[in-house]
Amino acid sequence: MAPNHIGGDDLSEIPKNIKKMALSRDLKPTIRVGKSGITDNLILEITDQLSTKKLVKIKINRGLFQKSDFDSLWSHLAKTTNSTLVSARGNVGVLWKH
Repeated sequence: MAPNHIGGDDLSEIPKNIKKMALSRDLKPTIRVGKSGITDNLILEITDQLSTKKLVKIKINRGLFQKSDFDSLWSHLAKTTNSTLVSARGNVGVLWKH
């Protein structure tokens, strides 16, 4: 079976405990992307949260972007915040600062 690739990152390099935490229902979104979209302030807020937490869960309001845009959107957020995308399901993603 081939390794999972999201945003160019090899998911086999992510520790199992991080994957488990990211997929847990207990992890609530701490960032919400609203009608302003992806702004510099949003990137700063994600970066700030990643500096104090291992994982940041982000929820994007429905209807803001096309479904086909989500892969590139998560990839962009991971690159600009210097983090790794651990999980992405539709409009909800989890970034990990390692």
